[in-house]
Amino acid sequence: MRIAVDAMGGDHAPDEIIAGVLEALDQIDKDDSILLVGPQELLEQKLAAKTYDKERLSIVEAPDVIGMDEKPIDSLRKKPRSSIGVLAKLAKLGHADAVISAGNTGACVAAFQMRMRTLPGVNRPGIAVVFPSPSGPVTICDVGANIACKPIHLYQYGLMASIYSHNFLGIQNPRIGLMSIGEEEAKGNEVVKKAADLLRADSRLSFIGNIEGRDIFHGVCDVVVCEGFVGNVVLKLTEGAVDSLFRAIKQELMQEQPQLALMFKPIIMRVYQKHDYNEYGGAPLLGIDGTALICHGASKARTIRNAVRTAKNCHTQKINEKIMQSLSEAGARITDADKN
Repeated sequence: MRIAVDAMGGDHAPDEIIAGVLEALDQIDKDDSILLVGPQELLEQKLAAKTYDKERLSIVEAPDVIGMDEKPIDSLRKKPRSSIGVLAKLAKLGHADAVISAGNTGACVAAFQMRMRTLPGVNRPGIAVVFPSPSGPVTICDVGANIACKPIHLYQYGLMASIYSHNFLGIQNPRIGLMSIGEEEAKGNEVVKKAADLLRADSRLSFIGNIEGRDIFHGVCDVVVCEGFVGNVVLKLTEGAVDSLFRAIKQELMQEQPQLALMFKPIIMRVYQKHDYNEYGGAPLLGIDGTALICHGASKARTIRNAVRTAKNCHTQKINEKIMQSLSEAGARITDADKN
């Protein structure tokens, strides 16, 4: 398997990306290889002092970089040789079986969708992030790919995320909850209400109805469906809340008794690791014709290492084939009216 990684994506590129790629080489199969995409001269300088298998790690020239604050479509047009653009082209041409980037999310979604295209039957791709909870992992889709959803998009997110949850996380019959402002069927806007009807009508899905934000961590469901705007707010809010909570606990323990803080440190670190996005690596862009992972902008080496592992698992599990089969089976009963 050939995995292409954007060396210039993220706040800590290229050093942390390179470090993560080198760690990943030791964890994937010996016949797997990694393509490091970015400015060749710079990457060669960074790798010069490193020890690695040169047969399994190669550089693909991409002289330009798309910044986090640049407009996705405009930047892709102005910088066709950007690391994100070249990454998507490698997948399109069949030179890479999976692509990974911690760069500009909007540019990644646009490039992957334009170059790799969507799977047959998929209207819009969605980013699926795994949230750790005391009751087990919860998959949320979408968290930023599509902020103007139609009911059919939300239905497809539920179906695709359910397949991902089952095959990647091992959850037998994932319970699907639709994010709304109340559990009652009458709550929510028209898009949410129509999406609920579509999800409820598919007997293959274990749809439990509307959920509220607090239900994500209460073991109510295994898959959460929402539009990208809502999902991204939930993602960033949760990250901030977790970080703030652990800082507060540490501060209180230190004020109470420093020795007590040292005693609880191993326990706190174990809990923190379970709620750390770095542990899950990248988030798959479900619905793309290929394997594409988008990582957090603050990704460190551990994030990239785990993203490579996730990309390999998604490819091996043939998630896309299962999505296409399920959408094909659902297509016969979805009318044009349902898509609006």
